[in-house]
Amino acid sequence: MLHRFLHKNKWTLFVSISGVLAITACRKDPEITPVTASPYFFEYPAIISQHLPPVQVPGENPMTVEGVELGRKLFFDERLSADNTQSCGSCHAPATSFSDTTAFSLGIDGIAGGRNSMPLINLGWMTYLFWDGRAAGIENQVFQPVTNPVEMHTTWPNVAAKLQQDLFYPALFEQVFGTTVIDSVLVSKSIAQFLRTLISGNAPFDKYLLTGNSGWNATDQQAAYEGFTIFMDETKGDCFHCHGDSYNPLWTDNSFHNNGLDAVITDNGRGNVTGNSFDNGKFKTPTLRNLVFTAPYMHDGRFATIQDVINHYSQGLQNSPTIDPLMKHIGTGGSQMNPGDKYKLYMFLVSLSDSSFVTNPAFQDPG
Repeated sequence: MLHRFLHKNKWTLFVSISGVLAITACRKDPEITPVTASPYFFEYPAIISQHLPPVQVPGENPMTVEGVELGRKLFFDERLSADNTQSCGSCHAPATSFSDTTAFSLGIDGIAGGRNSMPLINLGWMTYLFWDGRAAGIENQVFQPVTNPVEMHTTWPNVAAKLQQDLFYPALFEQVFGTTVIDSVLVSKSIAQFLRTLISGNAPFDKYLLTGNSGWNATDQQAAYEGFTIFMDETKGDCFHCHGDSYNPLWTDNSFHNNGLDAVITDNGRGNVTGNSFDNGKFKTPTLRNLVFTAPYMHDGRFATIQDVINHYSQGLQNSPTIDPLMKHIGTGGSQMNPGDKYKLYMFLVSLSDSSFVTNPAFQDPG
C-alpha cells in the first residue's frame, strides 16, 4: 500500500518539495542579518553615555562589525565618483574631523561647491543632515553626493556596476546583507553604519567635567573654565541657546538659525528646503566639537579662524528680516566682548577638541 501511495502521489510530492526549494532560494529579506555577520556594540565615551541615550539604529539597517568595516572601505573608495578620483573621504578627511580645509570643496570636474563640508561627528543623534537639513537620516544623506553634478557627478547604476566587478566586494556584501548583488541602497546602508561609529567625546573639557582635570596645565585649564562661564553669560558670549551647555555633549541644538552673517541674504539655506521665506538665511547649528581641526567656519567657510568667529558675535552681527531673536545684541552689532573675555572663550572652544578622534585607527582609510 505504501508503494502504491508513493507511486500515485510522487508528482504531488515533487511539486510540493520543489515549491519549497524555490521559495527558499528566491527569498530575500534585507532586514534579517546573516549569521555570518557579528553584531556591532557601540563603545560610548563616558560624557556621551552620561547625558545621551544610545544611538537609535534603524531596524532595516542593523549594525554589524562586518557592515561597519564594509562601510569604511566604501567611504574611502574613489570608484564612487565618475572618474574614480574622489571618495567621500576626499571632502571629509579623518585628520580634519571628517571635514575639509577649503571653504568650498572641488568636485571631480574642478567645480567648487556652494557650501563648506560639515564635519561628520556624532551623527547618530542628528535627525536632519547638511547645512540646510535636506536629508532626514544618515542613509538618505549618503545618496546625494554621488549623483550631485558638482561633487562626484555619476550615477548609482555606474557605481554599483564598478563595485560589482571588484574581486572582493560581492562576497563582503553577501556576508553583511545576504546577497552578492550590489545596489545603491546597500551601499548607503554600509556607509551609514560606518558613519554612526564616528563618535567624539574625549576632549579636555569632557575630562574636566568628569574628573575635574582636563589634562592641561593649571593656567590653561582655568582660562578654559572661565571661557565656559563667558560662553554661558548672556551679556558676553551668549552661546548656549544654540549650542547647549555642559549637559549637552553634542554642543548643538540640531536646529536652524539665522546668526546675523549678512544684511542681504544670498543663500536661503533652510528656506530652500521648506519653501518658507521665514526660513531664508537659516542654517543648521554646527557642533562646537573639534573646532581646532575643522577650519574654515560657517556654511560658506568665510571665517578662517576661531577668533574670527568670536569677533563676529562680538561686533560683527548683521541685521536682516529673518535674523534669529537669540541674536539679542544685534542693536550694538554684537556683545562687545573685551580682549580678555575673547581669549578665555577661545580657550574654552579649543578645549572641546578631541585629538583621539582624528587619530582613531578605526576611522582611517583602510587603503
